[in-house]
Amino acid sequence: MTEADLYILYKGVYVPKAVHTPESLKYYEEFTFRPDDVIIVTYPKSGTTWMQEILPLTISGGDPSSVETLPNWDRVPWLEETRASNLNLEERPSPRMLTTHLHYSMMPPSFFQVKPKVIYVMRNPKDVFTSSYHYYNITSFLVKPGPKSEFLQKFLDGKVIFGSWFDHVKGWLNAEEKQHIMYISYEEMIKQDLNDSVSRIARFLGINLNPEVIKKIADKCLFENMKNNPMSNYSVVPQEFMDQTKCQFLRKGVVGDWKNLLTPEEAKHFDAVFKEKMKDVKYKFAWD
Repeated sequence: MTEADLYILYKGVYVPKAVHTPESLKYYEEFTFRPDDVIIVTYPKSGTTWMQEILPLTISGGDPSSVETLPNWDRVPWLEETRASNLNLEERPSPRMLTTHLHYSMMPPSFFQVKPKVIYVMRNPKDVFTSSYHYYNITSFLVKPGPKSEFLQKFLDGKVIFGSWFDHVKGWLNAEEKQHIMYISYEEMIKQDLNDSVSRIARFLGINLNPEVIKKIADKCLFENMKNNPMSNYSVVPQEFMDQTKCQFLRKGVVGDWKNLLTPEEAKHFDAVFKEKMKDVKYKFAWD
């Protein structure tokens, strides 16, 4: 199937029809934020599921009940997806935990008025591409990637779900009111002590956690532990939507897997596009 079959164009970017409707997008646009809401923002395949595990554990002081009993799309729901309007988010106690894949310029009016907290997770776009390539192949609601070279060009051109990685990252890095935004990368959480990332997140949220609790959270969020959690590994999703017999949703959890997919020539081309599109960005990326 093609983009015309499976996607709708929302404010210039593709979103999957299967979980986005005019009604769900209207709900998103009219959503009323609270100042103490915490929003995970990511471009797809950048560590969303991981942060949906870390954040509830941090806010609860290490209590694992929510991550063991609620699937991630209910515990930290995507605001733009159909599920959100059925969860009575207006009745949830503060601080509410929410997720979005949308660009900074696409945030609802209430977001800019209220200025809730944002945790923005970034990842090396070559690894994002690699993860996307495998993910698109196991889902029925996304356009199959086809030949790698074609999918690579689509990705670099932003002709994939949620548009251009470059525009997404630049938009959020250039956001106003940066004191409400924490920037963190997949690479920092992998390469550095995960305890340090949990500690940073807790400080950003104004939560005091002792070292034992921080270690408990970090251990719970190790990739292998999360991969074995049915509430996080998408194993409860019917096979007709996501066929994990082909490839697991939580696949490797590593840095640099793009080297196993991209040829040296493709990687060089990717780097050239990155350099051109991000030439005005001053941020020091963790994968540089």
